[in-house]
Amino acid sequence: MNLTKVEGVALWKSIAQAIAAHINEGGLAPGGKLPTEHALAARFGVHRHTMRRALAALEEDGLVRVEQGSGWFVREQAIAYTVGRRTCFNENLSRQSRIPGGEVLTHGEAPAQEAVAKALGLAEGDAVVWFEAVGQADGRKIDVSTRFFPKARFGGITAMYRELGSVTQCMARFRVRDYHRRTTTLTARLPTAEEAVALGQSRHRPVLVSESINVDAAGTPVEYGLTRFAGDWIRIEVNTDDPLK
Repeated sequence: MNLTKVEGVALWKSIAQAIAAHINEGGLAPGGKLPTEHALAARFGVHRHTMRRALAALEEDGLVRVEQGSGWFVREQAIAYTVGRRTCFNENLSRQSRIPGGEVLTHGEAPAQEAVAKALGLAEGDAVVWFEAVGQADGRKIDVSTRFFPKARFGGITAMYRELGSVTQCMARFRVRDYHRRTTTLTARLPTAEEAVALGQSRHRPVLVSESINVDAAGTPVEYGLTRFAGDWIRIEVNTDDPLK
């Protein structure tokens, strides 16, 4: 990484340009780890706060990412995530030879509030079970989702999900062997502080929010979900050959 100082250009910006050129020329592959901030600061002969500003600029440009406790990495290509009539997290990743994973962060039971009750076809105040989980691809956090289910039909689904790691397999245990996506609404926004922590990302990087309703073969709602995808990791693809309903 060669630093070329240009008159009138801030030092941190010149450093960022030097690192970007090194990456773009193949000096570091996607997923490759950069030297530590201390090592980079020593290499360029600057204070660490100058180095951090340069790295922050590269992060804002989407060229690098930071993992707390691990360091800085060259950002990998976004994962294609297909949304269609049948949308399955594990299947989406397995088709791309990626290893799916997940972990329940929190869970509970509650009376259905207006939006949840409407989505699930329940009366406001009817009992629902819910859990919030982080989804992973090859060990990397790519989404955090909150899923709601009618308690009368799916009591105990959280423990089942901890065991199976798949909503589809949980549904099969409840004898719902065929269900599909009725609606999907996609929006983009900045993450909350809690979402940023769960995803291990900056609050300045956007999330893609998927609000979805899944129904069984009879058209009865079985799940209402709010998934927040790390916007830098996911590229949403809508399957028009299998239209959303």
